[in-house]
Amino acid sequence: MNAWVYILECADGSYYTGWTNNVEKRFQAHCAGRGAKYTRAHPPLKIVYVKGFEDKSAAMKHEAAIKRLTRAQKTALIAETAPVKMKKMTPNAAS
Repeated sequence: MNAWVYILECADGSYYTGWTNNVEKRFQAHCAGRGAKYTRAHPPLKIVYVKGFEDKSAAMKHEAAIKRLTRAQKTALIAETAPVKMKKMTPNAAS
């Protein structure tokens, strides 16, 4: 996979959706305050959803589709997928 869409659960319970070519590195950037402006104000707790794509265009389309979902629909999407188990995927490990 060359591109990934991810959803972060933030400290206030909100979700942040993004895409990247390296999920672990991007999560560490979010945790260190070098990610999106949103995650600087709403620190991420964990990655709750990841899906891989062959190209950036497909990932960006999926990201846009997720961003149009309601919170309830995002929660259902997360519940339908297997739990994310990746090395160093908590804010403490990003330090």
